Amino acid sequence: MAADAAQHLLAHQAPLALDSGATAWMLSATALVLLMTLPGIALFYGGMVRKKNVLGTAAQAVAAMAVVTVLWFAVGYSLAFGKPADPVLNGLVGSFDAAFLSGVRPDTAHVLARSIPEFLWVAYQLTFAVITPVLIAGAFAERMKFSAFLLFAAVWHLVVYVPVAHWVWGGGFLAAQGVLDFAGGAVVHVNSGVAGLVCALVLGPRRGWGRDNLAPHNLAMTLIGASLLWVGWIGFNAGSALAADGLAATALINTLIASATGVFGWMIFEWVERRKPTLLGMLTGAVAGLVAITPAAGFVDPRGAFLIGLIGGAVCYGAAVWLKRRLKYDDSLDAFGVHGAGGLAGALLTGVFANSAINPAASTASLWPQFWGTLVVVAWSALTTLAILWLLKRTVGLRVEKDEEVEGLDVALHGEALHDS
Repeated sequence: MAADAAQHLLAHQAPLALDSGATAWMLSATALVLLMTLPGIALFYGGMVRKKNVLGTAAQAVAAMAVVTVLWFAVGYSLAFGKPADPVLNGLVGSFDAAFLSGVRPDTAHVLARSIPEFLWVAYQLTFAVITPVLIAGAFAERMKFSAFLLFAAVWHLVVYVPVAHWVWGGGFLAAQGVLDFAGGAVVHVNSGVAGLVCALVLGPRRGWGRDNLAPHNLAMTLIGASLLWVGWIGFNAGSALAADGLAATALINTLIASATGVFGWMIFEWVERRKPTLLGMLTGAVAGLVAITPAAGFVDPRGAFLIGLIGGAVCYGAAVWLKRRLKYDDSLDAFGVHGAGGLAGALLTGVFANSAINPAASTASLWPQFWGTLVVVAWSALTTLAILWLLKRTVGLRVEKDEEVEGLDVALHGEALHDS
C-alpha cells in the first residue's frame, strides 16, 4: 500500500510521516497568523484612518482574505510550492500539478514539511499569502477604489507574491544562492513595503495631506489591533520552525525580545525629536521590531535579536518620519516605512547575526546573498507593481472621485458608516 501511494506522489510531495505534536503546534500557529489579518490588521489600520474610512479599510482586509484564499486554492499554492520537471524552470516558478489541490491528500506531505499533513502546510502558507496584500493597503489607505483593490490584490498575488515565495521558500533560485528568510522578511515585508511605496507614489497623496488634520480617529482600536499582531506574530515566526521544538522556542524568545527593543529603537528618537513618547509610536516601534526579526528569528541568538529589534525600530522611525517628510510622499499608514524599511534591515542583519549554533542552515550566511536577494525582490516588486497599477489605471481606474474621498469610503463605496452610540 505504501509503495502504491508513493508511486502517485507529485514531484513536491513525500509520504506523510505524521508527528502529532508538530501537527498540533502548526494548527495553532496557522490560527495565530490568520488572527494577524482578521481582526489584527483590520483593527490596527482601522484605528489609524479617519472615522469615515474605517469600514472601507476593514473591507479591504476581508476582501483580500477571500480573494487570495480562492486563488491560493486554485493555482497559487501549486505555483509557489510545486516542482516542475525542468530544474531551470523550477528556479523561477512551481508547477500546475497541484492546481485546485489536485493530488493533495490527507496522507501526503510537502518535502519541506514531512511531519505535518500537506493540507495543513497549504493552510499555513495561505495565511502568509493573505496578509501580504493587506499590508500594502496601508500605503494607499483612504483613496483607492474598492474594485481596483480587488483586482490589484488578485493580480499582485499571482504575479508578485507567488513567484517570490517560490524563489525564496519553494526551491527557487534565491534559495539555491543561500538567501535566508526564516519567516517572511523578503517574501512578505520587503515585498509588500516596496509595493506599497510604489502605490503611494502612483496614486498621489490624500486630499488635504500636509494641510488638513488626518490624525488617527481611534488609537484604542489601533492598540487592540497591534496587540493581536504581537500575539499572532508568535505563529508567524515560531510556527516557521514547523515543529514544537527548540528552534520554535528560539524563534519565540527572539520575537519577544526584538519587539520590545523595537519599541525603544523608535521611542528614543521620538522622545528626543518630539519631547513626548506617543502610544502610536510605541506600537509602531513594536511592529518594526517584529518585522525586522522575522527573517532572522530562527537563525540568530537572543543577543542578535536584541540588536536587530533596536536597529529595526530606529531604521523604521527614520523611514516613516524623516524620509517621508523629506521626499514628501503620502505612505498613509507607513507600509513602506515599517514593513519595507524594517524588512530590508532585518534581511540584511540576518546575514550579519546568523548563528550556525542556533540553526545549521545559517552556516553559509553572509551579507552578500542577503543583499542580492533583497535587491531582486525590491526590483521585481517595484517594477511589476508599477505595471499592474498602469494597467488598472487605464481600465477600471485607481482612485475614488474627489467627492467620494471627501465623503469617506465607508458611505461612498460601501453604503454604511460608523455611528456614535
